[in-house]
Amino acid sequence: ASACANQLSKDGRTIYDKTAPTVTAKTDIKDAVTNTTRPLVMNGTMSRGAARPAAEAAGECLELLK
Repeated sequence: ASACANQLSKDGRTIYDKTAPTVTAKTDIKDAVTNTTRPLVMNGTMSRGAARPAAEAAGECLELLK
């Protein structure tokens, strides 16, 4: 998972780093990533256009933590 995370974009890595501590075997990755990403978009840290591909890439890496 960390090797995957190292290849993420800056935005993808931000999402990964904020979401990874909350991931367990029962975590719904999509929900977890959405809950992390939405506030970043709302507060202007990340644009909506950048958030979707970054979140999708981060989600793939987070899936490896399960």
